[in-house]
Parts: sequence; C-alpha cells; structure tokens
Amino acid sequence: MTTADPALLYPQHLAVLTARADEALARSGREHLLIPSGRRHYQVFDDRDYPFAVNPHFKHWLPLTGVADSWIAYSPGRRPKVIYLQPFDYWHVVPEAPNGWWVGHVDVEVIRTPEEALQLLPGPPERCAIIGEANSALGSYVPDNPAAALDYLHYQRSYKTPYEVALMRIAQRRAAHAHRAAERAFRAGASEFEIHMTYCAAARQDATEVPYQNIVALNEHGAVLHYTELDRDPPAQARSFLIDAGASHHGYAADITRTYAADRGGEFQAMVEAVDRAQQAMCAGVRAGADYRQLHVDAHLALMGVLREFGVLRVSPEAALATGVSAAFFPHGLGHPIGLQVHDVAGFAASDRGGTIPRPDGHPYLRMTRVLEPGMVVTIEPGVYFIDMLLDEVKKNGHAASVDWARVDAFRPYGGIRIEDDVLCTDAAPENLTRPAFAD
Repeated sequence: MTTADPALLYPQHLAVLTARADEALARSGREHLLIPSGRRHYQVFDDRDYPFAVNPHFKHWLPLTGVADSWIAYSPGRRPKVIYLQPFDYWHVVPEAPNGWWVGHVDVEVIRTPEEALQLLPGPPERCAIIGEANSALGSYVPDNPAAALDYLHYQRSYKTPYEVALMRIAQRRAAHAHRAAERAFRAGASEFEIHMTYCAAARQDATEVPYQNIVALNEHGAVLHYTELDRDPPAQARSFLIDAGASHHGYAADITRTYAADRGGEFQAMVEAVDRAQQAMCAGVRAGADYRQLHVDAHLALMGVLREFGVLRVSPEAALATGVSAAFFPHGLGHPIGLQVHDVAGFAASDRGGTIPRPDGHPYLRMTRVLEPGMVVTIEPGVYFIDMLLDEVKKNGHAASVDWARVDAFRPYGGIRIEDDVLCTDAAPENLTRPAFAD
C-alpha cells in the first residue's frame, strides 16, 4: 500500500478548510474564526493533570496534538494565524519551535504565556465564532460554539480530504503492525496485560497516545463489549482472543478489531472465518448512495445467517431480526464515522444546517444513520457474542425456542467475535484502508 506524502497534500487541505470557514462565518454572522487548542484539566483536589486531549477542530488545521493554550485565528481573505505557546518552563518539556509542513502556509506568532494571546486575537470577541471547550476561555474570548457554524463545520468534516486520508493510512499501518505483534503474544501464552503492553510497544504509543483504551479480551471476556480490565495472569487455557485497538497519527485515528481462535482447526475458528467473510461483504457495501441504516439491518441478517449455519439459531435470520433475538447476539451498531475522533461527529446529521436522522426502531446503539457519500470514512464492525444477560432476556421474552441452547453452551467459553475495518467511500468501489495495512 502506497501513501501520498501529507506535506504535498496539505496546501489543498488548508484551502478546503478556509473555504469551509468562510461559509461557517457567513452562516453565523461572525467575522473571525477562533479555535483554541485547549487547556489542561486537573484532577480535583490535586495538581495532577489528565492526559491532554487537543480540540479536534485545532488538529483539523494543524498536525499538532500536544500544544495547550494555543490558538488558530482565521479571517476571510487573510492567511490563518497560529498563536503558538512556547512557555518558559523548567518543570515540563517545552514544545519545540514551530516546524513541519504547515509552517510555511500560516502566520506564526510565538507567545510565552497564555495571556499574551489577548494582544494577537482579532476582535471584538462578540464578532468571533470561538470553537472549543469552555475552559479555553481567555479574558473576554469565551468559546460560544455558534450552532450555525458548528453544524456546518461538523457536517463538512464527514468528507475527508486526500491529506486526511493519507494520515489515516499511516495510522492504519501502525495499528496493523501492532495487531500482528499482539496476535503473536497471544499465541505465545501471554496474559491480557502482557498483550496490551506488547501492542503499545509495537505501535510505539502508550495508553495516553492510542486513540482509545485498548480492548484486549481472552476467552469469556470477549463477551464484554468494552472490556478493559487487562488480567495480569494468563488463563489456565486460552481459547480465544478479541482485540479492539487502534493507533493515531497527527491526531487521526485507526480503529481495528480482530478475533482469533487458539485452535486454528476448531469450530470457533470456522465461525471466525464465517464472520470475516460476512464482514468483507458488508465492507463492499460501503458505496455512494447506500443508507448506513440499511447496511446495519442487512448486517443483522448476515450474522444471523452465520449463527443459523452453526446451529445456534433454530429460526430464520428474518424471524430472529423481527423478534429482537438478533439483538441479543449482535447488540451494538455496525460502525461509525472515524477521522479526527474515533467516533467522529455528524453521524446523525440531517444536513449542514442541523437536524438529526433517527435510528431504526429497535437499534438504539447505532452510531450512524446517514446516506454514504464519497469522502466519508466509516468503520464496519459486525460482531456475534454470547452474553448471558442478553440471552436470558431472549428466554424471558418468550423466544427460547428460537435458540439451540446446547450450541450456545458450546460457544459461550469463547466470548464472542468482532471484526472491524475502516473503509473509505469513493465515487466507485469502496477502499478498505485496513486490509492493505495488514497485507503490508
């Protein structure tokens, strides 16, 4: 897989952002767009700060994720200004001098204290659209996140520029490399904690740098959708391994899930392969004009077909969907938008002027309801699980006859299966960003 040089793509990306900013300002009746990078949050009754999370709108403009109390100031017809905090500080590492592919395309002002930004921000504040967290307020410059501007900017973030896709490809490669290392650790008998540490070492990112908390689940733990406990000791017998883990590159996320069987010739491995085939067919459905809600419903039917094939279901996929039985085995959504944030914005947006598209009835956890368009990147992450509390609901709701409980008992010790790729919608066939990274 080849990746274009982000430095060469950045000028066009910046041109797209300034054009979007012009429109957002016009819609909100403001003259200037201000984006604070964010301020550090501190733990209550303590002087320890939480890991810094930069304002996603800030890193949309600049490949900077670690600079606090800095600002982007943009006025139509003028070059963006970056107000860059480089403090005098001997307690912490000071951000290095501004450098990289972005520097030559903006005006940079270096400040030594956060308050120095006040002399450099355009005004008056009430004529500015200030996009960010409330704690980023500086004097009279208080983030107000005008809805007309934010609805437009969030909606447009759905359409990734070539620059953004290039950064996401690099994140994919980093994550795929770490996934390979994690599988090797699993097959060598490592514990969940040891696999997690192996993953982070291979990704060369620690737990505060990966885009979300790693899910590393052995055996029955795979039935906990967001399992993050990380047992320090390996189980007496490792049967299965589910890992949902990503990586970041200049603020852009990869989100990948894989499931492995300890016994490569057993029935659970065969079920993993069947889910993988179904997942690849779902990825092929990421095409312009496809309704993501319908893809989600179709995923239920496909997964119930797998369970029927393996004797877990006694009824048709259609019957399992209609009665809610399918939701006991596949309780989450098919996926979500991804980019600057793992669960990226505007997944429900009706238009760039606001409004929401509702989820299908009976599917409360779906994270996207829009029709797919070129430039969107979404995850496709179907899963089947053997979750006791949900299976008990099937019995309570009078649908016990729909399930072969002896077959459930046979698969329960494996927890579940989830397989996830990140897929780019194009004008033609979809482009799976994840599979080529594994092939490399």
